[in-house]
Amino acid sequence: MPTFTAFTKLSDKDAAEALGEAMEGMDPEPTGVGVFEIEDGSGTWEVGGYFLEEPDGVELALLAAGFAAKPFVVSEVPDTDWVDKVRRELTPVVAGRFFVYGSHDADKIPEGSEPLLIEAAMAFGTGHHGTTQGCLESLDALAAEGFTGRSVADIGCGTAVLAMAAARIWPDPVIASDIDAVAVEVAEANVRANGLEGRVTCVEAAGFDVPALAERAPYDLVFANILKQPLIDLAPDMAAYLAAGGYAILSGLLTRQAEEVVAAYASQGIHEKTRRVIGDWVTLTLQKPA
Repeated sequence: MPTFTAFTKLSDKDAAEALGEAMEGMDPEPTGVGVFEIEDGSGTWEVGGYFLEEPDGVELALLAAGFAAKPFVVSEVPDTDWVDKVRRELTPVVAGRFFVYGSHDADKIPEGSEPLLIEAAMAFGTGHHGTTQGCLESLDALAAEGFTGRSVADIGCGTAVLAMAAARIWPDPVIASDIDAVAVEVAEANVRANGLEGRVTCVEAAGFDVPALAERAPYDLVFANILKQPLIDLAPDMAAYLAAGGYAILSGLLTRQAEEVVAAYASQGIHEKTRRVIGDWVTLTLQKPA
C-alpha cells in the first residue's frame, strides 16, 4: 500500500516547530511528523509528515499560509522494504581500527578490528555519514597517540556508535545522551546488541543539563556530532564541563561552517588541534589547555 509525504520549508525555527505540532492534528492524521534544520548553513527548516492516505491539500495550504511557510509538496511513496534496501546498499565501514557493520555482514569482520554492530534499520549514525566516520577516525587517532579516555561523554549520541567505540577501547564507563527519547531507545538497543550493558549509559538530555551528566564531570573527552548552531550554543558548557587538557571531537559541520565553530570555542579557551575532512563534512578535534 502506498504512503504519502508532505514537506515544506520555512526560515523560523519557532514557527517550524509550531507548524509541526499543528500537523499532528490533521485529518487524516500523519503517522509521523519531523522538524529538521537543513544542513546547508542557510538557516532553513524543513517540516514534513508521513501519511497512510493522501493528506487534505486544502488543510495543508491553510497550514502553510498560517505559518508563513512555502507550499507543501505532496509525494506518493511506493511500498518498499526499506530495511532490506538499506541492507543491500550499506556496506561495512572501516574507520581506523573500527569496523561498523550490520548483522548481514557479520562474516566480514576483519581480525584485530573493533567491531560495532549497527543494524540497517538504524540508518542515522551507522558510520556511513562523513561526520560519524570522521569522529571515529579522530577517536582512533587520539588513541593511537596514547590518549586514554577515563571520563567520556557522547552528546547528541544518535545510535551511540561513538560512545560504544570509546567503550570498546577503554575500560571506564561512557555516558551517551540525546534530546530525542526515541534516539535514546535506539542507543540502548545498540548497547545491548554490542554486549556493552553497564559500559555505556544512555540518558535523555539537552546538552549537559541533567544530573547524570553533571555528576560525572569533568570529562577528558566529549563527542558532539550535532549541527553548527547547537555546537556554538554548547561552547560555554563545554568549557565548564571539559577537564583541563581534555579533548572535544565535534562534527555535524559542513567545511564552510568550521571556522565559525572554531572561533566560538577559542573564545572559551578551547583550541583546534586537528581537523578531518570527508567529502563536504569536517570533524574538529579541539583541546582545552592543561
